[in-house]
This record gives sequence, C-alpha cells and structure tokens, in this order.
Amino acid sequence: MPKKKDSASSEKKNKSAEGIIDKGAVAEEKPSENSPVSSAPISKANAAEIDETEVDVPIDEFTAAMELETLYRGDNTTIRFSTFNINRPGLQLAGYYKHFSAERVQVFGEMETTYLLQMMHQARKTACEELMKQPIPCLILTSTATPCDELVYAAQKYNRVLLRSSLRTTMFVNKLSLYLNELLAPSKTIHGVLMELYGVGVLVVGESGIGKSETALELIERGHRLVADDAVTIRRIGNRLDGTSPEVIRYFMEVRGIGIIDVKAMYGAGAVQLTKNIDMVVRLETWNDKATYDRLGSEEQTYSMFGVKVPLYVIPVKPGRNLAVILEAAARTHRLNDLGFKAVDELNERLRSKFRKD
Repeated sequence: MPKKKDSASSEKKNKSAEGIIDKGAVAEEKPSENSPVSSAPISKANAAEIDETEVDVPIDEFTAAMELETLYRGDNTTIRFSTFNINRPGLQLAGYYKHFSAERVQVFGEMETTYLLQMMHQARKTACEELMKQPIPCLILTSTATPCDELVYAAQKYNRVLLRSSLRTTMFVNKLSLYLNELLAPSKTIHGVLMELYGVGVLVVGESGIGKSETALELIERGHRLVADDAVTIRRIGNRLDGTSPEVIRYFMEVRGIGIIDVKAMYGAGAVQLTKNIDMVVRLETWNDKATYDRLGSEEQTYSMFGVKVPLYVIPVKPGRNLAVILEAAARTHRLNDLGFKAVDELNERLRSKFRKD
C-alpha cells in the first residue's frame, strides 16, 4: 500500500467535522489532525485548486499498476509522488532549467528520444547528466523507445529510476494522469453513512444515535446499496467527491441492540458497493418546534468539502417520520432537479396560469 506523508493542519473550533453548510458563499472545510490524510489550504490565486499530498509508492507496485518495464532502479525501493502534473523535458535537453519542475514525473516520448539521438556524443552525455542530476521522481520512456547509453549511464550515476512503457506517449500520459489524480487526491474520513439510492450517491450525516444506520438498514431492505456506515472516507477526484469505506470496517454496520452485522453476508453482493460519487448530502437533526424548515424546496443549501459543493437537504427527525421513504424522495427529487424539473417551479407556473385566467 502507498505510504502517505504525514502533514498537520489545524481545524478551526467553530467548524463542523462533517462539512461547511451555508446558503450563500461557502467556506472551505479543513481536515482535522486526526484525519488519515490532510489536504493543504486552497490556493489564494485559484480557489478551486488544492495542493496535492505526497505519497511514497513501492516501485514494483507502481510498475505493475502502470504496466511498466524497469530499466534501472538502483537502490531505490519507492518513488515519491508529490504532484499530479507531468513534464516532458524538451527544453531541458536544450539546457533550459530556469522554470524546471523537478518534482514532476518526467516522460520521454518519441520526440525527446529522437532529439537526443541527433546530438553529438558529448552534448548528449551532458544533456542526460544535467537532467538526471535533478531530484526527479523517475523518468519514463514511451513507445518502447530504447534509451541511449548516455541516458542509462546518467541514471546509474545519479541513482535515478528509469522505466519504460509500451504505450504511445499521449495514451500513456492520459493513463498516468488518471493514476496520479486518484493517488494524490486529498481525502478525509468523517462520521456518516453513504448509500446509493436510484443511482444517486447520498451521504447521510448527523449526530450519533439519530438513526443513520437504522435508516440505512431499511433502505438496504428496500433494495438500495450500502457504500459505508459509521465512517466515510471522502476524496476529491477532479471536481467531484468520491466516498468509500475504510477497508477494516467495509460492509459492516452497527445496529444498536443487535451489534455488528455483515451487510454483504446477510443481503448479498448486490446490497453493497465499493465506492460512489457523492451527489447530495442529507443532514439529519432532531426536530425543533421553534426552528423554521424549508417546506417548498426553494431554499438551496450546499455542503462543501475540498472546495467542491453538493446540494444539502436538512431533514428534521421525530417519532413517526419514515426516514427511508423521505430519503428515497430526496434522491428522486435530486434526479429530477438535475433534469431541469423542479416541483416548486411547476407549482408556481400553475398558480400564475390560474391567476391569469381569473
């Protein structure tokens, strides 16, 4: 398993461990120190950009995942990845290193290989050594290109990892980009339940004991799928939030009065799912007679994590309310909203039509 570099980030006292909720501008949620993976603060220059984590991946694991051939590894056992950006060092072979990003994975395509081969021996040796003396994580050749002797020698001299892919450069770069985006995605584990309802990923949050697991159990009985109970690990992949369960408690559920149950063993593989995009969040809270709850669906609230916002529905809980049915209705409503249909808009249109006739 990849080993992630520990990073500490303090959490502001007044922020919820489950997300930041508002009706206008949404503040960014910062993971607590106890989170398994911490994310860096959002860049002030671009609020949608989040710094990546750093991950040490065993070379054998990386080469197996990317179907790579190891040309030279020296005494290295792992590769440290710190960014999902990839570099093709064309200018560097010409000697320009002013804006070189040494922390990126370096990729040689057919163009870079051909450029090296047309150099004289001494110039080629200098270009290879100048590149390999940089603290690069690894250099990967594509299209089964054969490295020149000077490149292999430089890799040996500076103890750099040299790999090769059989894929064409564009295809390999796309594959590597997807791999690094998932590997370095900021993540956080929160208390909640993640379900798939009618294809919609529904994250249910709320205070402990409010009925999240019991509601999830009834939804499973009604044919929906469980992704995670009690602890949900959330990662930002691109502009979406993906949720899954920590491996040690995957598909287990705690039901007060019964204990721990194995949902997959009891209900079958069709009752569980490994991972799911989080499309909406339902927050369960104890019914408060003095509170004002949305009765028309016209108030749009959002749940924010890692700079990604998803719709939020606040559901008050009291005896007699069938939460499973309400969550099903919320999921169906979300799907209709995505299709451009909103019941409150339809009602308003009917009322306007009636007033025009009168």
